Parts: sequence; C-alpha cells; structure tokens
Amino acid sequence: MIRYAKLPFLFNSEAVQKELQSIREGWQKHFNTFYYEGTWTVLALRSPGGDTRNIIPDQITDADYIDTPMMPCFPTVKTLLSQIRSPIMAVRFLNLQAGAEIKPHRDRELAFEMGEARLHFPIITNPLVSFTIDNKLIPLQAGDCWYINANLMHNVANRGTTDRIHLVVDCKVNDWLKHTMSLATEISCKEDANNADLSNIIRELRGLNTYTSNKLADELAQKLKDLMSIGTSNN
Repeated sequence: MIRYAKLPFLFNSEAVQKELQSIREGWQKHFNTFYYEGTWTVLALRSPGGDTRNIIPDQITDADYIDTPMMPCFPTVKTLLSQIRSPIMAVRFLNLQAGAEIKPHRDRELAFEMGEARLHFPIITNPLVSFTIDNKLIPLQAGDCWYINANLMHNVANRGTTDRIHLVVDCKVNDWLKHTMSLATEISCKEDANNADLSNIIRELRGLNTYTSNKLADELAQKLKDLMSIGTSNN
C-alpha cells in the first residue's frame, strides 16, 4: 500500500499566490471542530453540485462534481488541472492558519488502491508546518505535488506565524494516474501491507514497465519473499 508519493507536476505556486490575494469572500470554516483546533478554512473550486458551501465532498453522494463560481478566478489552477488526465472530483484550497492543528484522523477509503487519489499542491507554507501520515513526516514544499493516502491516519500542525494553504485535488485512479505514480521521484509504502496487497501492487507496477516501477516492484517482491519466509518459519 502506497503511503505517499511525490509526483512530477510543474506549476507556478507564486502565480496561484497572487490569484489568492484578490479573493476576500467564499472561504468557509470547516464545521467539524472535533477534528481541529484553531482556524481551518476551505475555498471550494469544484464541488458536488458546484456549490461553494459543499466543502466536504465525501458527505455528498447524489450530485455531480461541477466547477464553482470561484474557479474562473484561478486561471493558473485551471491550467494545472488540464494536466490531470483522470476524472477530477473535488478541488479545494485548504487554509490551516497560523497556530492551528488538524488532529489525527482518516478519510476512509480515499486511497490509490481503493480507486481514488488525493493530490496536495502546497501553495503557501512555512518551515514550522508538519504533515504526518502513518507516523511519517512528509517534506511538503511550495510548488510540489504529493499523493497522500488519506485512508491512513494523518495529522497536520502549523506552528509558524503565517498561514498554510494547499490546493487539494481528489480524482479517480485510471491508467494515466497509475503511469504518473510510476514516475514518482519519492515514494513510501506501508511496511505492514499483507501479502495480497503486495502481490497486487507488484502486478500493477510490473504492468507499467518503467525503470521506476520495475525497481519498486523488485523491492516489494523481495519484501514479499521475506514475509513468506517468516510465515513459513513460524509454521
């Protein structure tokens, strides 16, 4: 199971920052205060029904994803989204303001292996922001793109004096995204994946047949061999 991966997307984070400066309305407070402390706000660019108030997409299941009236304000984001050649669901800016913290939680079934992927594009950040997933700290920098397995336990803290804003895109997994994942410049897999998980991942990686995917498949195949050896010795 993939924990996180740095993907080869190029975009102009400074241009997005300038577009954000002109926006004064539309931000919604995240209403579930059980999951965070401080101020955490959301600006929806694409949501179920195209409503800017629909900031939690997994709670809405009976409406199509449509661009909200805020999307035309962000031409740089539209250019970025045109590079994603898989079905796009929610697109949102998430602003974790200075001193705020998102508590450990899971977004259930939102994972690459389950057919959906969450991509984080850091727009504004600072060195005192920490993003931890499955007890692993991810070095998110402005201008990066990271796949995050949101089905795993994760939490975020902004201990800096400036806001942290990410563009977060949820999309469906298809062959294009599988190929893009194979080009990851950094990737982490959950070590306690069971044998069936590892076998499926290895099969998918072999099918992509790239240098990176084959190298990762070799590493996972060795891990599977070691797990099977341990299992045999315990019988």
